[in-house]
Amino acid sequence: MADQMAEAAVPVRLAAVFLPEPLPRRGRVAFWDPEDGRPPSEATEELTVVRPHGSGVRRSTVPAVTLPVAEALPLLTRARRDPAAHPATACWGAAALHALRLVARGRLLPGLTAEGDDAWRAGPLEPDDITHLRAIAAALPYEGHAVPLPGKGPLLLPEPEALVRSFLDAVADTLPRTPAAAHTAGRPFAAAGPQRLPEAHAWAAEVAAGMDAGVRISLRLELSAYDLFDDAEGARRSGAAVVQVHSLADPTLVVDAADLWAGEAATAFGPRARVDAALAVRRAARVWPPLERLAEQETPDVLALSEEELGELLGVAATRLGAAGVAVHWPRDLAQDLTATAVVRSAPGSATDGTGFFESEDLLRFRWQLALGGDPLTEAEMDALAEAHRPVVRLRDRWVLVDPALVRKARKRELGLLDPVDALSVALTGSTEVDGETVEAVPVGALAALRDRLTAGVGPVEPPPGLAARLRDYQLRGLGWLDLMTSLGLGGCLADDMGLGKTVTVIALHLRRARREPTLVVCPASLLGNWQREITRFAPGVPVRRFHGPERTLDGLEGGFVLTTYGTMRTAAPRLAEQSWGLVVADEAQHVKNPYSATAKALRTIPSPARVALTGTPVENNLSELWALLDWTTPGLLGPLKSFRARHARAVENGEDAQAAERLARLVRPFLLRRKKSDPGIVPELPPKTETDHPVPLSHEQAALYEAVVRESMLAIETAEGIARRGLVLKLLGSLKQICDHPALYLKEDTGTAAGLIARSGKLALLDELVDTLLTEDGSALVFTQYVRMARLITTHLASRAVPVELLHGGTAVPDRERMVDRFQSGATPVLVLSLKAAGTGLNLTRAGHVIHFDRWWNPAVEEQATDRAYRIGQTQPVQVHRLITEGTVEDRIAEMLESKRALADAILGAGESSLTELTDRELKDLVSLRRAE
Repeated sequence: MADQMAEAAVPVRLAAVFLPEPLPRRGRVAFWDPEDGRPPSEATEELTVVRPHGSGVRRSTVPAVTLPVAEALPLLTRARRDPAAHPATACWGAAALHALRLVARGRLLPGLTAEGDDAWRAGPLEPDDITHLRAIAAALPYEGHAVPLPGKGPLLLPEPEALVRSFLDAVADTLPRTPAAAHTAGRPFAAAGPQRLPEAHAWAAEVAAGMDAGVRISLRLELSAYDLFDDAEGARRSGAAVVQVHSLADPTLVVDAADLWAGEAATAFGPRARVDAALAVRRAARVWPPLERLAEQETPDVLALSEEELGELLGVAATRLGAAGVAVHWPRDLAQDLTATAVVRSAPGSATDGTGFFESEDLLRFRWQLALGGDPLTEAEMDALAEAHRPVVRLRDRWVLVDPALVRKARKRELGLLDPVDALSVALTGSTEVDGETVEAVPVGALAALRDRLTAGVGPVEPPPGLAARLRDYQLRGLGWLDLMTSLGLGGCLADDMGLGKTVTVIALHLRRARREPTLVVCPASLLGNWQREITRFAPGVPVRRFHGPERTLDGLEGGFVLTTYGTMRTAAPRLAEQSWGLVVADEAQHVKNPYSATAKALRTIPSPARVALTGTPVENNLSELWALLDWTTPGLLGPLKSFRARHARAVENGEDAQAAERLARLVRPFLLRRKKSDPGIVPELPPKTETDHPVPLSHEQAALYEAVVRESMLAIETAEGIARRGLVLKLLGSLKQICDHPALYLKEDTGTAAGLIARSGKLALLDELVDTLLTEDGSALVFTQYVRMARLITTHLASRAVPVELLHGGTAVPDRERMVDRFQSGATPVLVLSLKAAGTGLNLTRAGHVIHFDRWWNPAVEEQATDRAYRIGQTQPVQVHRLITEGTVEDRIAEMLESKRALADAILGAGESSLTELTDRELKDLVSLRRAE
């Protein structure tokens, strides 16, 4: 029948319930349908179950299939892993597997039923076995124990745990009854039918007593007799293990084995207690051989231990004995809380002489400090511990368990110098790695004070006297943070989003520091005018000088500000290094993101007690840029670039370690303050911003050029390798972006005339519509493109339509830039076309209510910086951002990549255009192929 049912898969959709019997092996498993009570095709009887009825329950008679335990076992075990099985059936399948494992381990005890019939039961059960049994019972749904207990009283269902235990006994009583069983267990416990054995009651109880409900032993370690035990050879003894006997029937009953052998506890434990205890000692000796000496004793009660044996018992032997059911009890005064901590002792670098905090060698020295119960040991106590050669020592009037590894640390306390990265990790994370082991590490002294100040959080500070501006709360918090970092002799990177007022915050910092030395500001040429205007506006009376142009000089400086460009700083670095500066500020610090560039190297030669980097994008392409910024603001903070990339950058950039980004963020967080316009404390300060992607169709000329370039380029790429292939891929991507903008840009045609330009480019046609709309609303717009030739083409086209427009690019002289900005801000020029590379940072163009990205940059952070020329503090009107994207092209598909890349940038990660050069030929072709709309 079982085979027929298995083929029909009847039990899979039915609920199983176990029906116990007085004779365990006669128990049955019933399968019934709890949904609608339809009779299974193999129904054999009617089953009374309890089913929900309204808000209560009632008895119900349903058809069921009942099987003996032996026939039900294969069905239940298969249902255990069948996703279509009813939960009750799957649960009984778990019980079946548990019962089979117990039988396979020989966990069978002979015994008698209440009527005196022979019956096997599952046992003895280990703690893990009982835990598993209870877990199965807890998971059993009501359908699995829905058959009510007999009687006319209230409806009562059997307890799941008792029912599962009965099922385990039923399996144990069923499986051993084979033709060979009579030869191994005796005929009474081999027959399938009941065998009445009333005379065997005493024997069954005696057998069970020592196995499942009788006695167990444990070892009580005594150290009071230390150094008093000697064997015949004179070997020193370190302690004694006293055997204790426990009654499983009465857990409170515990006596020493010596008392049991003396007969004082025999009555309480029963006549077989001595035999059971002796057998338990022999079983334990198989786990730990020294107990064999105990088993050979006439009264196995005390085992003298050598130092080596005591060490084993305190270590691996105790674990093994515990797994075998023999517990080891330590003396009450045995201390096991001896610990070692790597303690960093440091002295801070000077905050006034330009020495970086992490450049001091004293900072990097560390040593082991041992403690008992959290209380540090004295040098004398650690010396005593270092000389110990025993597993336990007497320390502070207590026995102390000693780990040999701790003894080694006490002997070699001085650990030399700690790498700067590890020193910082100690201060911020409280752990470090020593000899491949992660250990708790605690900074003390100046480093601990630094850690506390850096992690305590900084609240707003009062604006300094002389500041003619009202700082917002988040700006006051930024000022407090900068003041803390610079007062400690540390630098910092203020990485607020563009437009959140980093300039005025630094001006306030200069006033708050009130130093006689001037502040040097290094910035792009386009920002000189903006810095000078804001210093004059917000700090009236503070001297400000431009160190730029042929007439530049530092003679006669009296505090205040000195403004210079990155280009001038690079050529005049020796002269700037001779001047004493109170603060050096690198604005748009991404200009020195390459630590090997001449500009970055020159900036590092200018000494200062405090350095501040300002940037809205601390990471544009890779994490080496972050290293370059923070290694300039706080030299040595992240260690050498090579080790930084090996320890942090590669794991983050490659996504190899899910926790790598969080670890790096935790490491740099105190030295980098990052706020976004979307932060809760900042959003109310800004008007709304709307971002819209405008899909634009290609013109016929653009489509033909696009497909021809893809076809020809892919033929060359598929036959190229290495750096040559990467170069061809970059060339292809650049060509396609130019075609998407305008055919004249790709073909390098003369753009001196605007005739016929609009008909050749879908983007230019849409730009016309956007400009016409905003001009009718008396609006202003910024139009960004990464190509200067495209910017000229756009300017020529708009000028031909009598639209007031100007062009700002990298070749625009500084005075002309400032005049263009002033005309735009006054409303005289409603449209300003800008090259993204030259004008994407530093400019304050809050007149614009529209920002148009004519083409897509590969890094979303760069686009956001450009948008922030208009969307910044001081903006009072809503800002609309328009992104023009040609349909079906590489621009269309790259938009999705940019969204995911923006998320990576938020986790201080970017990849850049170069990542696309690593695509396979098939992936690249899929990326760039033109997809026409259906």
